[in-house]
Formats: sequence, structure tokens, C-alpha cells
Amino acid sequence: MTESTGFIKGVDFVYVFTEDLAKAEDFYGGTLELPELKRYGQMPGVEYQAGNLTLAVIQSEAFGVDFAKSSQSIAFQVDDVAAARAKLEAAGVKFVADTIDSGVCHMAFFNDPDGNSLMFHHRYAPKDARPGE
Repeated sequence: MTESTGFIKGVDFVYVFTEDLAKAEDFYGGTLELPELKRYGQMPGVEYQAGNLTLAVIQSEAFGVDFAKSSQSIAFQVDDVAAARAKLEAAGVKFVADTIDSGVCHMAFFNDPDGNSLMFHHRYAPKDARPGE
């Protein structure tokens, strides 16, 4: 990884909007088994840690932001996409398509209870490999 020479030093967190914090907590903390970092006191929000990324799950309207689901996927790195997918399917999570093999990685797309796009991802090829090599 290269060091930044600009004024931005990194990413502290990514917001994930929800309309129902209790359902989101059950999903992110329960189904996905992400560790909870902290709660936002009187404001409806919870932070979860996903490897090197913090997800700030907030009930957006309480923060003055209209709810809108995200169609941009958060890619959760897993060792085995098929096993991770089977675990979630057993918990009732529906996947939006068959698992994709791009030639360098496996990907499986699904949504959280609010319709935010998520995926499981596992790169099996070396970082510099291109599909078909």
C-alpha cells in the first residue's frame, strides 16, 4: 500500500442507512456476526467493524438525511464465498444472482433488510493477475 502525500489520511467509516435500526442490528451484528464497536447514545446508530472498515449503521432520518438504499456494494472479504453464502441462505438471506467467477475472484451479491447492496468477495488469483491468465 502506498502512503498518502495529500491531505486525506484514510477513511474513518462508511454510513449505511436504515429505516429500522433494530432490524439492521439483528442483521449486521447477528446474521453477519460483525463485532459492535459503539452506539451513538440517544441517536439511533451503531458502529460495526468489518475487517479494516467501520460501518456506521444509522437510522438516517433521525440525522436529518432522507433514507435511500445504496446500490453500491460493500464487498465483504471472506475465505470461501460458497460457504459464506450457504450460511446466509440458511439464515433466510436471499442472493440476487448466482455466484460469479470473474477469472480472478468469486462474488455473491445480496441485500441487507433495507435493500442496501452487499457482496461476499474472495480473490483467488494473485493481485497482478488478469482474467484468463
